[in-house]
Amino acid sequence: MSEQEKKSPILDKRSSRRTFIKNSGLTVGGLVLGGAIGSLVGGKTEKTTHTATGGSTHTAIDYSDTRQFFVRQKDFDALSTATELIYPEDEHGPGAITLGAPYFIDKQLASPWGINTDDYRKGPFQPGEVPLDKAEIMLQGVRKINEVAEKEHDGTVFKDLSEEQQITILSTFEAGEVKMDLVNSAAFFGLLRTLTLQGCFSDPLYGGNKNMAGWKMKEFPGAQMSYASYLDEEEFVLIDPISLGGHKHS
Repeated sequence: MSEQEKKSPILDKRSSRRTFIKNSGLTVGGLVLGGAIGSLVGGKTEKTTHTATGGSTHTAIDYSDTRQFFVRQKDFDALSTATELIYPEDEHGPGAITLGAPYFIDKQLASPWGINTDDYRKGPFQPGEVPLDKAEIMLQGVRKINEVAEKEHDGTVFKDLSEEQQITILSTFEAGEVKMDLVNSAAFFGLLRTLTLQGCFSDPLYGGNKNMAGWKMKEFPGAQMSYASYLDEEEFVLIDPISLGGHKHS
């Protein structure tokens, strides 16, 4: 492993996940990323259930793993691989892919948030400002990841490289060493890392943190309506988390 790889705390899979979160400077418990969820496009997952008698079957469609922004599978594969490197599965629990972070990112980029709807977008731009919206930055960056991989490894796409090779490539983005149009590669990597963490720990209502597994790892209770019943408890109480979408309306 190169010296550059050893110096990257963000991409060191051997370090503790909890240490990584602490070093990132981000508060991830319950963090949600705004943006309206648009209409569904792309693929869908079908689940078929059989009756106990072996008679009729019922097919339910699961739209949670549905792409709305990334059209090319190659781009989405690079994104998914990168998120898992940033937040890998380890002894503490599942990684970014199992938590649904890639699909969370896809849905956010397809929403008004992805095109910076609420931001002033006209020039002149000040030094350090990027004249691209978040969707443009992410799409260019993900495609650049594959471009670098194929150029340096005889046409092999990013997801098919060894973990060491993948980390080396992401480290060059993190260091701002990859040339991108109108944006620094370090800015792209920072956005990718932030979105990955948000996809792992945001409310499942937004498409990530599947089965609230991210919250369960952090022992975070989620969107509880009240803690009044626990006020007199002397010891720590582990509360089953609940999502914003899990409340029943009378």
